Amino acid sequence: MVNYSHKSEVSLMQSHELQFHIKCKAGDVGRYCFLPGDPGRSEKIASYFDHPVKIQSNREYTTYTGTLLGETVSVCSTGIGGPSAVIAMEELHAIGADTFIRVGTCGGIALPVKSDDVVIATAAVRHEGASREYAPIEFPAVADYEVQTALVEAAKALGKPWHAGVVQCKDSFYGQHDPKRMPVSYELLAKWEAWKRLGVLASEMESAALFCCAAALGVRCGSCFHVIWNQERESAGLDQQESHDLTAALDVGIEAVKRLILADRETAE
Repeated sequence: MVNYSHKSEVSLMQSHELQFHIKCKAGDVGRYCFLPGDPGRSEKIASYFDHPVKIQSNREYTTYTGTLLGETVSVCSTGIGGPSAVIAMEELHAIGADTFIRVGTCGGIALPVKSDDVVIATAAVRHEGASREYAPIEFPAVADYEVQTALVEAAKALGKPWHAGVVQCKDSFYGQHDPKRMPVSYELLAKWEAWKRLGVLASEMESAALFCCAAALGVRCGSCFHVIWNQERESAGLDQQESHDLTAALDVGIEAVKRLILADRETAE
């Protein structure tokens, strides 16, 4: 069993009483932390907590802390993309967090993935830059097994439509959605076709960086997503709608953390 309680060496920035970007300090956050992108989703996730308290809001980072099953838990938004997401993970870990679940949105790639489904990442394609500053490109960006298992079990228990598999991460939203106008369209289109042939489920922007950062820090991280739409289903003439109701993904994330809390208590006994 991996010990997730160890502390890595901290940088000068992290040694400040208040973390440089998230403006939180030791004691402000729990061991378990949700990582949505949108700051507006922090309050929504916190509404699932018992006794939620807003801790801080700075830049894209809005943090709340409360409890689930009597255990202190937190949520901190990360903004868009890998660079700001790993800043949040680094600083949250420096003040005590060691278990992370990204709950966000994605666009479907595989044809069976429909709007309103929940996608659980088992691994992520590293088609972005932040992860390369944590691990060489040969290193796989994979979700923690305990976290992804808890997410799958939660989706099953709640009866949500779900898929588990590889997601693709990129740095440019419009590089995906308007690749033909990009000077490197030859590369973007060819690689998109590769993701499709390899069975990649969906596209998003943060998990590859988070998974590699988590590996470097020795912490647990997983991801689950609400599917907004699937451009490949649209291109294939299949039924397609746009949905922004994240309730199913949020429910799955909350239930997964409850299962992790109970499992961790059992292991500690």
